[in-house]
Amino acid sequence: MAEVNAAIEKYRKGTLVIHAAPNTPVMVEQQRHAFWFGATLANHAFEDRMSAADREAYRQVFLTNFNAAVTENALKWHDMEPRRGSVNYRTVDAMLDWTKEHGIPLRGHNIYWGIPNRVQDWLKALPNAEFREVLKARGIEVGRRYRGRFAEYDLNNEMIHGNYYEDRLGKEITKQMAAWVREGDPDAVLYLNDYDILTGVRLEDYLRHIRDLLDQGVPIGGIGVQGHLHGEAFDPKALHHALQKLSEFNLPIRVTEFNMPGQRSRFLKDPRLRMTDAEEQAKAQALVDYYRICFAYPMVKGILMWGFWEGANWIPASSMYRRDWTPLPAAKAYQDLVYGEWQTRWKGHTDANGRCELRAFHGRHRVQAGTREQLIDLNPGDTQKTVRF
Repeated sequence: MAEVNAAIEKYRKGTLVIHAAPNTPVMVEQQRHAFWFGATLANHAFEDRMSAADREAYRQVFLTNFNAAVTENALKWHDMEPRRGSVNYRTVDAMLDWTKEHGIPLRGHNIYWGIPNRVQDWLKALPNAEFREVLKARGIEVGRRYRGRFAEYDLNNEMIHGNYYEDRLGKEITKQMAAWVREGDPDAVLYLNDYDILTGVRLEDYLRHIRDLLDQGVPIGGIGVQGHLHGEAFDPKALHHALQKLSEFNLPIRVTEFNMPGQRSRFLKDPRLRMTDAEEQAKAQALVDYYRICFAYPMVKGILMWGFWEGANWIPASSMYRRDWTPLPAAKAYQDLVYGEWQTRWKGHTDANGRCELRAFHGRHRVQAGTREQLIDLNPGDTQKTVRF
């Protein structure tokens, strides 16, 4: 892990230079990470299908642990519009209102999903011309309605595993989908998103797919890779190799759907299984190792868990909190890493020339010199930021 930690030091930090009167006490405390340490938002935490106590705990635990979010199901077309013309905007709107209130960027997962069993029967029944017009209306409506509110979107989910839209309308449909969303929101950031990439199983297929879309002129804003296709452990070499190859596109990368253990574990096959204490400790260590590797790659801009509480997680054993909100070892390991080891906290004094400097993680920092303070953003790409008092 020495090389990984060296890369984190190189790519995830910059230098803060502080000027004040000589021998002034200085304190620096990070307020927010630039990197997305996020999680999914479950529908029923924003509807009337969760007790008030659990809803309050869910939201508070989220805010304690995460600085970014993704819609789990609320934006998916088959969830929003299971019957033609009956569109549920309420859940998405509630999520957007809550994340805005708390300054949390929200990614929209997803506008389209071309896996055949995720395409509504009413949509499949339409003749091609009408089918195309309905796809167009969906893209424009999402873009227009939510213009400037989502930080980014998954455009068409899991295309290398199935693409009903392309099967019906031809290869150019992805570029057209992007254009329709951009018609509603010219600044929409559109990601790809697929699975079995970080395991290496479908990596080469995904690389060809990305090259092909770029050659077509599809405005790809980033590369999404799901992080839950492993079993009860993961292959570090495969993860390193995949991130190295994907980084060559020089596009932002998000690990969009992380669980540990993953969906090839026995814990998905039988959700009633409980981990032993030793297995919980191994899970916590695997989570830390996975995050550490991803954080070492500068093109990786965030990791989002696909569930953190047993009461709203498709793989309950991958949760950080039990159903009664008892924290598991993974919660402590995660917090110690993200808000301990990777959190800037520094105290010192300016020297005789009124200067001091420190290495700090990218993000927002409160810098206090004597009785005065400033909020400073040390952004990725900033090798040095100077603060003067």
